[in-house]
Amino acid sequence: MLAVDGITVRFGGITALDGVAFTVEPGTAVGLIGPNGAGKTTLFNCLTRRCTPDAGTVQFEGEDLLALPPHAVAGRGIARTFQNLGLFPQLTVRENVMVGAHGRGRTGHLAAALRLPRVRREERELRDQADDLLRRLELADVADHPASGLPFGTLKRVELARALAVRPRLLLLDEPVNGLSHGEVGQFADLVRSVRQDFALTLVVVEHHMGFVMDLCDKVVCLDFGRKIAEGSPEEIQRDPAVVEAYLGVAA
Repeated sequence: MLAVDGITVRFGGITALDGVAFTVEPGTAVGLIGPNGAGKTTLFNCLTRRCTPDAGTVQFEGEDLLALPPHAVAGRGIARTFQNLGLFPQLTVRENVMVGAHGRGRTGHLAAALRLPRVRREERELRDQADDLLRRLELADVADHPASGLPFGTLKRVELARALAVRPRLLLLDEPVNGLSHGEVGQFADLVRSVRQDFALTLVVVEHHMGFVMDLCDKVVCLDFGRKIAEGSPEEIQRDPAVVEAYLGVAA
C-alpha cells in the first residue's frame, strides 16, 4: 500500500531524515520508533505533504504521493492524528469531527454562500455521520461541548474520530497515547484494535510507549538520527542490539 524509498530531509545543516526506506502492506500495522529527534514526525509530515523531502519517493497504492498538493492527500484515503492535538478548541466535539469529513463535501463555495437546499442536506448527512462516529467512540455525551476544557484522554478520542471521518484506508497515528495514564493506554489500545478491524484500516504508528507498539504492530521500524537502524517483527526489534543501544546507550 505504501512504499517509502530514500526519503531525505534537511533543515539547513541538520539532516532530519537520511535515506529512509520501508514498505507497508495493506491491512497491517507498522510502528515507527526511535529516540526524540530521530525524524519520526518529520516522516509523517512528508507522508501528509506538510513537508517536501529533498530526495526520495513515496508511493501510495502505486501513485506518486509527493506529486500531490497537500489538500489532496485526505481525498486519496490518508488521515492522521497529531502529536500535539490539532483540534479547534472553540468548536464543539461534533464540529471538530465534521471538519474531518469536509473534504468529502460535494457543494462549492457559491452554493454554500447561498445556503442552497443541497448544502443543508449535505450538512445534515455529515452531521449524522459524525454522530455515528461519536457513538462508536463513546463521545456522544460530549458532542455539543467545546473541545477546550475536556480531559486529555477524551480529546485523544475526538482526534481519532475526526481522522476516521475522512474515511481513510491508511491511518497515521502520531504518539496516540502520549500523556495518557497507564489505564488509559490500555483502553486506547483496545479502541485502536477495534476500529482497525471495523474500518479495515492500515496503520502507521509513531509512539514511544513500547508496550503499545509491540502489542499492536505487525512490523516495527526503528529510526535514530534520521536513519533506519532496524526493521522487523516486534520480537526481533526488542532483541536488536542497535535498537537497545539507541534507547539505552552503551556502557562507558
